[in-house]
Amino acid sequence: MFVPLLMSLAVASGAIFLSINSTEEMVKIAAAFIALVCCFFSLVFAPLIIKLIIVAAPFVSNKFRFVETGER
Repeated sequence: MFVPLLMSLAVASGAIFLSINSTEEMVKIAAAFIALVCCFFSLVFAPLIIKLIIVAAPFVSNKFRFVETGER
């Protein structure tokens, strides 16, 4: 599953580059859609430890807390 992950990330990176540097509006929209789809597929192909890190990161970090606890 490592090769599909890398391929998906490579296509997503190319689509993001194309979306940022293109002057045509339809090309930007299509490239952004392709980048979103490839990022979703890269999460599907990612190993379980990476998925766990992505899920656990908001719980560990204080930046993502939505409730004010009064602690600083």
